[in-house]
Amino acid sequence: MPPVHLQGRKYITCYDPATAWHLATYVADHADEIQHKIRLAVTAQQSWKNSSFADRRKVVRSLKKWLIDNQETCAKVAARDTGKTLLDAALGEILTTASKMDWLVRHGERYLKPESRTTNWMLLYKSAKVHYAPLGVVAAIVSWNYPLHNVFSPVLAAIFAGNSIIVKCSENVVWSTMWYVSAIKECLRVCGQDSELVQLVCCYPEEAESLTKSPWIRHITFIGSEEVGRKVVLAAAEQLTPVTLELGGKDPAIVMPSTDIKQYESIWMRGLFGNVGQNCIGIERLLVHSSQYDEIYSLIVERTKQLRLGCALSQPQDGFVPTVDCGAMINNSRFDDLERVLESAENHGATIDVGGKRWKHPYLEHGAYFSPTVVGNVDHSSELAQREMFAPIAAIIKYDTIEEAIAIANGTRYGLGASVFGPDQEKCVELVAKKLECGMVSINDYAVYYVSQDLPFGGVKMSGYGRFGGPEGLRALTSTKVIVVDRWPWLIQTSIPQPLDYPIRSIALSWQFVSGLIGFFYAEEWRARFEFLAALIDAARR
Repeated sequence: MPPVHLQGRKYITCYDPATAWHLATYVADHADEIQHKIRLAVTAQQSWKNSSFADRRKVVRSLKKWLIDNQETCAKVAARDTGKTLLDAALGEILTTASKMDWLVRHGERYLKPESRTTNWMLLYKSAKVHYAPLGVVAAIVSWNYPLHNVFSPVLAAIFAGNSIIVKCSENVVWSTMWYVSAIKECLRVCGQDSELVQLVCCYPEEAESLTKSPWIRHITFIGSEEVGRKVVLAAAEQLTPVTLELGGKDPAIVMPSTDIKQYESIWMRGLFGNVGQNCIGIERLLVHSSQYDEIYSLIVERTKQLRLGCALSQPQDGFVPTVDCGAMINNSRFDDLERVLESAENHGATIDVGGKRWKHPYLEHGAYFSPTVVGNVDHSSELAQREMFAPIAAIIKYDTIEEAIAIANGTRYGLGASVFGPDQEKCVELVAKKLECGMVSINDYAVYYVSQDLPFGGVKMSGYGRFGGPEGLRALTSTKVIVVDRWPWLIQTSIPQPLDYPIRSIALSWQFVSGLIGFFYAEEWRARFEFLAALIDAARR
């Protein structure tokens, strides 16, 4: 707790959602403190922008070693602040972050080094390269569902690209984020670099405009809701700051006819209920062909009934709890709305054979638990099928034809990820995946594209725009600069031909020269090219 109450200041209090235990209370940053942190980042970046790739790799390697050596502690910190299980923390946070670190060390330099580009026949004597220069100070405004990864991922990309970064985390996870950022800063110090390269802003939304409207911020990565994303874009527009938006999703998983159910049932369960559904690329809609609908629905219901809810940490200091499959949600603020949506779906013909309401822990009565829920006979136009639930709610939707399944999958405002399951991989790709309106598709898997950090991550429609991850995301944090030089400066350089030199002596000859030049290099037929060449030479001689 802060030692004294400061007049006129706001406070952020963090709780463990699984137990409702108080974790910490912090003084929220105000506008002046945010501006001070931006200035610190600006100063630190002045030397870092000239750092070698060897220095940048050293920092990333150091962080990777720390993460691997302390993965259990890192998972426990995430679990304590979000209520998730240690397994969800390991898979969704540590595995993905380690993958990104490994990719940056192995491939990051290749995508940021100057890149040669082709010229054309007319410019054969020129050599062109694209340089990827650091932007300066970038910002990341990130959500609470993966506190470790949502901080590490933008920080790693930013500093490897030669930038400094301001991270604004969700108020829900200030406790864990402070710990993770302190580790990053310590790593920078150990590597002989300025720890002020990474700044953490902890504030409420009304103070965030000090960050999003700052003229010093050159790029913003936003991970969160559509509502807040719109506000970030409007604020950033004041300085024309580019924004990468990763918003919500309503990811479908289409199960093709004759799919081997036993082979994929565990993948469906993990996709539906991993991180208790608080996963932007989790499966929210399972689209099943009518020939297998009853079997799959019954199977998912029975397996869901076996899921065990609870706190992943038995005590603050020790121990795994092996009987916990699903942890708590981040808080109970949406429980009334979730129950209302489910009740509405049931009133309109849907069936709920498991779950459907909040769950009260027998001794952690203030924990934020919602029962894993399976809803059958879902109308694809209903609120349940159209809205992102971000909860442990599986909507099972029946279809009769592949065309109908594609229409249902594409029939929401979202377009983040998707999955297609079937016995014929080529048909899954050609008949379905290529026709889905989304940014990423897994075949006979779910969300596997996020483990491969060489791939860009992002969506279409109301799921956002821009990409992070992969070469595309890394280069988005740089300023693209083209430099063209003479290939053989001792032999040939550009000179202005006499017909084009100011003052123009003859409009007719200058036109003949330019027309001949264009025709010689770009006419389709060789005979025409020689005719244009003759006209070009004639104009040059006269």
